[in-house]
Amino acid sequence: MAARTHAVYAAGVKNLREGSVSRATAWDQTYAERGATAVSWYEAGPRMSLEIVEELRVPVDQAVIDVGGGAAALASELVARGHMDVTVLEISATAITEAQKHSPAVVKWLQADILTWRAERTYGLWHDRAVLHFFTEESERQAYRQSLDAGVADDGYVVLATFAPEGPDRCSGLPVRRYSAHDLQMFLGDEYVAVIERQDDHITPSGSVQPLTWNAFQRRAPA
Repeated sequence: MAARTHAVYAAGVKNLREGSVSRATAWDQTYAERGATAVSWYEAGPRMSLEIVEELRVPVDQAVIDVGGGAAALASELVARGHMDVTVLEISATAITEAQKHSPAVVKWLQADILTWRAERTYGLWHDRAVLHFFTEESERQAYRQSLDAGVADDGYVVLATFAPEGPDRCSGLPVRRYSAHDLQMFLGDEYVAVIERQDDHITPSGSVQPLTWNAFQRRAPA
């Protein structure tokens, strides 16, 4: 059974690389075959995310969006700490179905591809742990940036966590783009001011160590 699961998963990754299936279908296959809590980026407790949100002093009435939240616990933890307006954007319907089993009813769920989604409102906090680094083509990076710019409020915060320069160059069979703190600043440009810079090691469910770059930025309000 394990060999069959791995073969189906590997085929899904191959199809995504070749463009023969949609990104949503490929990530549905990943979550379905590996299990929502067994994918390499899963963490039971979002320690670093919560530390940064607390350090930023994000008001509990500010709208928060967790991009690519999957089955992670951040949304639930934020609600438990009093945050009243929490949204998770996730491409995989399979991951959303699993996450909803354990999340508070007040959490809002959006099933969409971040590269084509455009926000209908703005958020005081944009949180992305381990999504941006999957976009290796410049066209993908620019599409992500357009979504981010449309979704972040003036004076709002952006928290990005990506593989660090010494981190893996692939994840789930796909190439990734690694970032230093400087690289993330260059990606966002002068419109966003770095306010927190961290590095941290993520321990995968299988025990591997993945160095991550964590940066928080604040968007400059128009003059």
